[in-house]
Amino acid sequence: MTDPWQDPALPAGVRAADLLARMTTEEKVAQLYSVWPGSNETPGRDMAPLQHALSEDIDLTRLLPHGLGQLTRPFGTAPVDPAEGAARLASLQERIRSANRFRLPALAHEECLTGFTAWRATVFPTPLAWGASFDPALVKEMAAAIGASMRSVGVHQGLAPVLDVVRDPRWGRTEESIGEDPYLVATVGTAYVQGLESAGVVATLKHFAGYSASRGARNHAPASLGPRELADVILPPFEMAVREGGARSVMASYNDLDGLPAHAHRRLLTELLREEWQFTGTVVADYFGVSFLETAHGLTDSPAGAAGLALAAGVDVELPAVRCYGAGPLNEEFVDRAALRVLTQKCELGLLDPDWAPPADSASADLDPPHMRTLARQLAEESVVLLANGGTLPLASGVRRIAVLGPLADDPAAMLGCYTFPRHVLLDHPEVEMGVDVPTLLEALRAELPDVEFTDDPVAADVCVVAVGDRSGLFGRGTSGEGCDAADLELPEGQGELVDKTLASGTPVVLVVLSGRPYALGRWADRCAAVVQAFFAGQEGGPAVAGVLSGRVNPSGRLPVSVPRERAGQPWTYLAPPLGQRGEASNLDPTPLFPFGHGLSYTTYDWQTPSVDDTAFPTDGETTLRLTVRNTGERAGTEVVQLYLHDPVGKVARPVARLVGYARVPLEAGASAEVHFTVPADLAAYTGPDGDRIVEPGELELRLGASSAEGEVRYAVPVTLTGPERVVGRERRMRCEVRVK
Repeated sequence: MTDPWQDPALPAGVRAADLLARMTTEEKVAQLYSVWPGSNETPGRDMAPLQHALSEDIDLTRLLPHGLGQLTRPFGTAPVDPAEGAARLASLQERIRSANRFRLPALAHEECLTGFTAWRATVFPTPLAWGASFDPALVKEMAAAIGASMRSVGVHQGLAPVLDVVRDPRWGRTEESIGEDPYLVATVGTAYVQGLESAGVVATLKHFAGYSASRGARNHAPASLGPRELADVILPPFEMAVREGGARSVMASYNDLDGLPAHAHRRLLTELLREEWQFTGTVVADYFGVSFLETAHGLTDSPAGAAGLALAAGVDVELPAVRCYGAGPLNEEFVDRAALRVLTQKCELGLLDPDWAPPADSASADLDPPHMRTLARQLAEESVVLLANGGTLPLASGVRRIAVLGPLADDPAAMLGCYTFPRHVLLDHPEVEMGVDVPTLLEALRAELPDVEFTDDPVAADVCVVAVGDRSGLFGRGTSGEGCDAADLELPEGQGELVDKTLASGTPVVLVVLSGRPYALGRWADRCAAVVQAFFAGQEGGPAVAGVLSGRVNPSGRLPVSVPRERAGQPWTYLAPPLGQRGEASNLDPTPLFPFGHGLSYTTYDWQTPSVDDTAFPTDGETTLRLTVRNTGERAGTEVVQLYLHDPVGKVARPVARLVGYARVPLEAGASAEVHFTVPADLAAYTGPDGDRIVEPGELELRLGASSAEGEVRYAVPVTLTGPERVVGRERRMRCEVRVK
């Protein structure tokens, strides 16, 4: 007869509670930490976390007599053949099970921001490229494929997506973010969560919260943001991903908020996340984040003290290895609370079932199959943004000789973000091949244009393609990536001088920016024949950019972050109140060169005058806006219709406009479609002077535009909210319903 915790017919919470009651304190605490196989990394000087390099000759029965909560990155720490890695993980899980009296396996987690961060796994575009696609449905499909590949080799949890809203693009982790607008980040990020969770893999929301609002855009720096910025800009993507996405894990962030580190922030991790948003999953530490309460933030003088603070605040699992949670006695109530959450999640994943076993078919694991490469190509193509074009693009059939120049023209690193396996891990293993095919821009152009002669002499060419931007890395090993923050938004490493020199040749220049952040292009944009932006577009990024240049691909990407004119005239996102816009009070003009949402096409579109169901509707109601879009050009294309809300009068200073809806509208030449935006009044909510989120009566403007810039507003539809002011909470509607007919 089995115990209740072993009965799959019982609810997960009931089974977990029964098992918890049978455990000793040591067994409960063992569920709250991880070990990191094969890692020698430490979180800083003079720190020695208790990491264990598990190998076949280690006696796990002696090492782990009480069980183990998690395994850290069994595939993502060093290059390992997928089939060999799956077999090794299965063997390790059996040894872990044999070491504890309940025969519980560990939960294995991996990074998966740009695909499964493992050797020979498909490398997808970075999240900033997801944002540029404005295509949540495709992002969801991508995430489902990533999750399926992870689950096929025995991985249960993915440390993605990053839902930090970009506040200052000098921040090195801008490339990991989806964009500068909370609605875009929320909708695209939630789609990723839904896709990953649909494959049975736990999605982990990062980084909760305020990480991207650090002072000076410095990694790990304090975040000095006010309560309204936190509530209205930083938090909505996390809330949507919890409420609508079904995310089952949240990762605390490294920064402090007004002096209180997130890993010790009870108001954030317990009162808001759990009590207000009703989150029931696990909160995991960012790597070494619990230790940092002692060594970086100075909140305590011991590992045990750090453990007590984090556990009380609501951090359930210490990652990536045990240092603090195993350092001394812990409050039994908090241990039980965290262990119950961990065991419930393990139950949901099937890890408590008596017949649990590692995946049976992992011996033939293929982490880069054709259908995933196809998805990577499609997303890469949708993410390329045509910023400017004087008629040189697409390259005409009369172009016979092209000069391809720049440090990134023939470098696969130009396509890869810092959380791709080649840039995250293989930089420490230079002897190991990349594991996947990543064509460079030059290679892709040669394949795209087989009849064209390529040269490195701009004077001898019909047109020059100059590729500039970033090489990603970690902690100063790149120009973009975690710990690779920028002092300003000048093109790095003197690349601007190359652009100037090429322009001086007199040959038309197509500037291609392959980067992890936007750079100031005001010096060159007006002098270039065309400008193209791609944000670390993954292993298929070279062919995607080449396809846009040749005209095979009609560009449909839109900017998820504004492109500045001057290297130091910003940073500022488009979400600025009137005093944050250009004005006579300052000589500095923050107006971007290319605004959020901007992007050109090789065809033309006509937007007919919209209609609206109700120009006046109550503060708890909705209205529907209808717009017909026609492709008036000679080739198929995809228009991206954007809906912004302008609130002219509020109780606090409000952004001039903010995104509340968008639609990708694919159209054949001459075809038309009707776009319906159903706009709930809740989308006009904001945090008022008293800290409540309110919807107030009054006049609003719904702006249909090709970007966030006032000059690109095609139609402004006035509407009026009627009735009483409402205070709204977690029940509020967070998105605009969109239909394309």
